[in-house]
Amino acid sequence: MDPSRLRAIPLFSHLSDEEARRLATFATETSVADGQILMKQGDYSTELIAIEEGTADVVRDDRKVASVGPGDLIGEMGLLSRDLRTASVIATSPMRTFKLTHWEIARMSDETVDRIKQIIAERQQSGVADPAAPPG
Repeated sequence: MDPSRLRAIPLFSHLSDEEARRLATFATETSVADGQILMKQGDYSTELIAIEEGTADVVRDDRKVASVGPGDLIGEMGLLSRDLRTASVIATSPMRTFKLTHWEIARMSDETVDRIKQIIAERQQSGVADPAAPPG
């Protein structure tokens, strides 16, 4: 994966050249079809997904609770807690995403992990939590 694509996601925009190259090496690129399930309610949280292109709905107990699109991350809160997902995420258009597992997150600098935690805290303060994360 080209590190500049990784940096296009707001969370990763601050990465040093070296860290962007390292993470890009481990990021798994995925094409997702309309209707495909990206995350399933009840599964363990083992990865975060960054959306490059396309949209998806977040569904909890058969009810849509949010929509996500380009530049958004899903699963980052659950990834850090490694708990069961409380919602499913279903593509509503063809998508291009990349995934980072908890193993890749462990390779990130403390600054990047702290930034993920900061985004989580900002979402919680604004009442917009990661809808696919476990309850906190």
